[in-house]
Amino acid sequence: MSGKVCSSNSVVQARRTVEQLRVEASMERIKISTAAAQLVQYCQEHSRSDPLLTGISASSNPFKDKKTCVLL
Repeated sequence: MSGKVCSSNSVVQARRTVEQLRVEASMERIKISTAAAQLVQYCQEHSRSDPLLTGISASSNPFKDKKTCVLL
């Protein structure tokens, strides 16, 4: 009985795998050069609002220490 259950589970898993592969194969793909160009354009358009490039002002930084540390 357990052999049939195991076999049934592997058939179900194989069907799921085949279905996933069909979905992935039917996806429309774009060329890497096109995607890279779009990514560069997006980065350039949004560079003014990027905190990694412009920094975070001290007044709006939520991670700024509230008190200073004093060493004795």
